[in-house]
Amino acid sequence: MSLHGKAALVTGGARRLGRAIALALGRAGMRVAIHYHASASAAEEVLAELRATGASCIAIPGDLSRTADCERVVDEVLAQWGGLDLLVNNAGIWGPTPVGSVSEARWDELLNTNLRSMFFIAQRAADALRAASGSIVNIADVGVERPWRNHTPYLVSKGGVVALTRALAKDLAPEVRVNAIAPGPVLLPDDWSAEQAAQVARTTLLRRVGSPDDIAGAVLYLAQAGYVTGVTLPVDGGHLLH
Repeated sequence: MSLHGKAALVTGGARRLGRAIALALGRAGMRVAIHYHASASAAEEVLAELRATGASCIAIPGDLSRTADCERVVDEVLAQWGGLDLLVNNAGIWGPTPVGSVSEARWDELLNTNLRSMFFIAQRAADALRAASGSIVNIADVGVERPWRNHTPYLVSKGGVVALTRALAKDLAPEVRVNAIAPGPVLLPDDWSAEQAAQVARTTLLRRVGSPDDIAGAVLYLAQAGYVTGVTLPVDGGHLLH
């Protein structure tokens, strides 16, 4: 299934995983819309890199914790290109939230940005995706299966992403395929030491940390895998089997 000339929206497309995904889609010949929140300069850098590959691209700001912004981002893509073939729900936030310290506002921020936004963006894009026989790829996390301490609200939000993926796969079938990717250790905190990175690498069967390009490659696969829907694909170097 060729992606050339088709239209994609990548939320959180200015940095980290989203940047790698947007660039990979551009290199595959797609028109790429990247959403960003507070990373305007990074978004401009990604647009420049995309244009260097010959890709048509736009950047759209928005606070995805607000439903109105979720819907506006989709509307702007459709106004620009008249349709949508691929939605990559990548935008998300995280951070330590030890039990006993979690405020209602922080809970809402994590759940609204990481989970609720994915539903309302997908809902707004559903008709266009149906018309295109398109697909959705949501970004989950292997931590849903192997939780780590002090991140309960984040992990709940990502567990919801897995459930959302399965439910939307049923609701939008047969026209739209809906899948998810569960990254393992592919992006480590910038302030981690070499020993900390090596310790994480030892939790994988492949004995190494992955890269954003590993996730981007999985997005390309799922965008073209015409007989795959409703699955969550771990991209974790065998972390879940360790």
